[in-house]
Amino acid sequence: MSGSEKGKDPAALKEEGNTLFKAGDMQGAICCYTKAIKLSDSQAESAVLYRNRSACYLKLEDYSKAETDASKALDTDPGDVKARFRRAQAFQKLGRLDQAFLDAQRCAQLEPKNKAFQDLLRQLGAQIQQKSAQLNSTDARVQQMFSLLLDASAKDSDRQKAAQNLVVLSRDEAGAEQIFRNDGVKLIQKLLQSKLEDVILSALRTLVGLCTGHQSRTMAIVNELGMEQLCAVMGSGAPTVSLAACHLLQVMFEALTEGMKKEIRGKDEAILPGLKKILQVAGTVPELSEGPPLTDNTHMSCSVLLSKLYDDLKSDKERENFNKLCEEYVQQHFSRSGLDAKLRAIQTVSVLLQGPSDVGNRTLEMSGMMDAVISLCASEDVTHQQVAVEALIHAAGKAKRASFITANGVALLKDLYKKSENDRIRVRALVGLCKLGSAGGTDFSMKQFAEGSTLKLAKQCRKWLCNESLPPTSRRWSVEGLAYLTFDADVKEDLVEDKNALLAMFDLAKSEDKTVLFAVGSTLVNCTNSYDVEKPDPQMVELAKYAKQHVPEEHPKDARSYVEKRLLKLLEAGVVSALVCMVKQESPALTEACKECIGRVFLALVERQEDRGTVVAQGGGKALIPLASDNTDVGKIKAAQALAKITITSNPEIAFPGERIYEVVRPLVSLLSLECTLLQNFEALMALTNLAGISERLRQKIIKEKAVPKVEGYMFEEHELVRASATECMCNLVLSTEVQKLFLATGNDRLKLIVLYSGEEDERLRKAAAGTLAMLTAEQPELCSRIPGTTTHWLEIVQALLLSEMSDLRHRGVVIVHNMMQADRSLAETLMESEALEILSVMAKGGEGTSDPVSKIAQNCLDKAVAYGIIKSRQEKDTNKGTEP
Repeated sequence: MSGSEKGKDPAALKEEGNTLFKAGDMQGAICCYTKAIKLSDSQAESAVLYRNRSACYLKLEDYSKAETDASKALDTDPGDVKARFRRAQAFQKLGRLDQAFLDAQRCAQLEPKNKAFQDLLRQLGAQIQQKSAQLNSTDARVQQMFSLLLDASAKDSDRQKAAQNLVVLSRDEAGAEQIFRNDGVKLIQKLLQSKLEDVILSALRTLVGLCTGHQSRTMAIVNELGMEQLCAVMGSGAPTVSLAACHLLQVMFEALTEGMKKEIRGKDEAILPGLKKILQVAGTVPELSEGPPLTDNTHMSCSVLLSKLYDDLKSDKERENFNKLCEEYVQQHFSRSGLDAKLRAIQTVSVLLQGPSDVGNRTLEMSGMMDAVISLCASEDVTHQQVAVEALIHAAGKAKRASFITANGVALLKDLYKKSENDRIRVRALVGLCKLGSAGGTDFSMKQFAEGSTLKLAKQCRKWLCNESLPPTSRRWSVEGLAYLTFDADVKEDLVEDKNALLAMFDLAKSEDKTVLFAVGSTLVNCTNSYDVEKPDPQMVELAKYAKQHVPEEHPKDARSYVEKRLLKLLEAGVVSALVCMVKQESPALTEACKECIGRVFLALVERQEDRGTVVAQGGGKALIPLASDNTDVGKIKAAQALAKITITSNPEIAFPGERIYEVVRPLVSLLSLECTLLQNFEALMALTNLAGISERLRQKIIKEKAVPKVEGYMFEEHELVRASATECMCNLVLSTEVQKLFLATGNDRLKLIVLYSGEEDERLRKAAAGTLAMLTAEQPELCSRIPGTTTHWLEIVQALLLSEMSDLRHRGVVIVHNMMQADRSLAETLMESEALEILSVMAKGGEGTSDPVSKIAQNCLDKAVAYGIIKSRQEKDTNKGTEP
C-alpha cells in the first residue's frame, strides 16, 4: 500500500491517532481521528473513532466537544462502557452532575469491580449533595431577601441592605440563576416603582448582574420588563438613576449582540457615522447658537468615548483612519471663514487632547492652529477667550507643545490672570500657569517659577474653590489648578491645613458636575504621596553629580512623618465619604485613570492599622470592592492590597457585610502573583487565612478561585514570613474535604512537606504546619499510616512537639499522637516503644506548664495503648507488685 493510500485508510489513520495520543500530541490525534471519521463507512468503526476523539478533548479540557463525541459513540453502541465513562467525566466538568451520575451508575452496573467507576460515582454523590445544600442555602437567601423587600412594614435600612445583597448575589452565576428562577424579574419590576432611590439603583444593578454576558436571560428580561418601563426609569428626575438605567441598556445591548462584534470590528463604515456625530457634539460651544444642547459633563463624556473607540482599534490602519477622520473634521471647520467655525475646530481639539491625546496632538500640529489659539486668548469676547484658554491648558500637558507654550504662553496667561475682569477667564488662566509651573513634577529642584509663586497661585485657587458665588465649572477649574500645584509639598501642607478648602473640594466631588472627579483624585494622590516613586540608585546619583547631570531631589516635607500628618488631616475632614461618593458615580467621567487615583488614596489611608476602622466605618471597605475589579491593572492591585490590609485587622464579616464578603476573595487571590511584591503576597495570604477560618462557603469560594495551588507555591517561598503565612492559610483550608483529598492523593509530597515543617526552627511555621497535621490526621485517619514513610525523622519531630516549651505546639503534638494511635495499632506500638511513652506519662499527670486539655489527651493516648494491650494500666502494675514473691 502506498503512502497516499495509507492516508485514505481509516484503520491506518486510527492507529496513527492512537500513537499520537500515547505520545501526548492531542491535536495531532484529533486531526487523524477526524480524517478517519470522514472516510469511514462503518458505523461501528466511526463509534470507536468518536470515542477516541472524545478522550483527546477530555485531555484538552474541551468538555463540550468531549461530551458530543461520546454521545455520538453511544448512539451507535449504548453498551460502550468506555464512551459512557468519558461522557460521565465530561458531564461532571460541565457541571451537569445529574446526567454524569446516571452515566457513572450505568458504568458501575456493567463493570461492578472497576475502581475508577466506583470512585467517580462516590465523587459525584458528594458533589450533588454539596450542590444541593448550596442551592438550598442560596434559594433560602434569595427568598429571605425577596420577603424583606416586599414587606412594606420592614425598616427602610433593612430593605436597602437586602437590595444591596441582591446586587452582590446577581454577580455570581449561581446566584443570578436563582434570582431569575425565583420570579426575580417580577420582584425587580416592583422595586423599580419604589420611592427610595437606593432601592431603584439596587434593582437596576441587579438587572445588570442578571444580563451581563447572558443572551437568553437578557432576552427574557427585555420581554418581561418592556422597553417602555426601562425608558421611563431612564427619564426619571434623579441623574444617578438615569445613568444606572443607561448602563443597564448598554449591558443588555452587549449581551444581545454578542457574537456580532467580531464581524463589526475594524469596518470603517461601522465607526464613520458614529465618530462624526461624537465630533459634532465635541465641537459644540454652548454659548454659540449652532449645535445640540449640552450639560457640564458632555465634553468629558465625549473625551472618554473617543478614548474608548481609539483604544479598541486593533491595527495601525484602523488607527490611521481614525486620525484622518478627526483631522478632516477639524480642518473642514478651521478652514471656513468666520470665527464660529474656527471656535468649533479649537473646541474639538480640546476634547481630543483630553481623550485620545495622540490624535489631539496631530490636530494641534495643523497649520495655523496654535497661532489661532494664542491670538484668540487676547480676544475681547469672553466666550472666544474661554475656548482658546482651555485649549491652551490642555495643550500645555502634551510634551510636543509644552516648550512652545512655556515660551509663548506664560506671558500671555500671566497677562490674562492679572488684567482680565472676568473670573471665568482668570481661573482658567491660573490653571494654565499652574500646569506650566508644575512641569518638574515632584522634583524639588525643577521648579518653573520663582520661589513662592506656586504658593500664591495655590492660595488663589483655594480662595476661588471656597467662593460659592462662582459657578461650579469655574470652581472645578480651581481644583484642576490644585491638581498640578500639589506636586509641591508646601502647597500640600497649606491645602490640608485649610479645612474649608478641603470641605469645598469634597462637596464638589459629590456634586452633579462629574468632570471634577479626576482633578480631585489627582490632588488627593499628590497630598497622600500615593504616586509611585522610583528611588534612584545611590551610585548612579553620585555618577550623575560627577557628570554634572540633573539629579531629582525630594522635598523635605515629602518625608514620611509629614505624609502621615496629612493623611490624618484628610481623614478628619471626611475624605473617605467623598471617595465613597466618587466611586458610586455611574458616569463616563469616572474613568479607569480616576479609579486608579481613588484606589491609590485608599491604600495610603489604610496604611496605618489604627486608621482602618475609620475607613471601614465610613463605607471604605464596600467602595474598594468594585475598584479591585474594574480599574487599570495598577489600580486593581492597589485596591486589592487595601482590601487585604482591612481583612487582616478588621472583622471581615463587619467590614464586608452580607454577600459582599464573597466578593473580596477574587481580588485577594489576584495578589498571589509573581507580578506583585512579596509584601502584597504576604498580606493577601494573611487576609485569605482570616477568610478561610470563617465558613465552609468562604473556603469553597477560595477553592473555586483556584487559590489552593498558589498557596501551595508560596509554601516553598524563601522568605520565612511568606512561607509561614502560606502554611497558616493551608491550615485553615484543610478544614475543607476537597483540600484534604489533595493530601490523600498518591504521588505527591504534600504530607511530607507538612511533617518536615512541623520540625522547623521558625515557630510560626512550625505552629501552622503542626496545626495542619493535627487537622489532617483527625479528618483523614488513613494519612496517619503514611507519616512514617515521609521522613526517617518523623518520630523525632513528633517528640520535639511534645517537649516544646510552647503550650500551643505541645497541644498540637499530643493531638497528632492521639490521632495516630487511634488510626493504627502498629503506629501506637512504635510510639509506645519510643520516648513518647515517658513524655505522655509526665503530660498526663498535669502540673506546671501542662494545660488541662493537653493532660486529658495525653491520658487518652495512654488509655488507648492499654486497650491495645501494648502497655499495662497503673492498676495492673500495682496488682503485679503485690503478688511478687
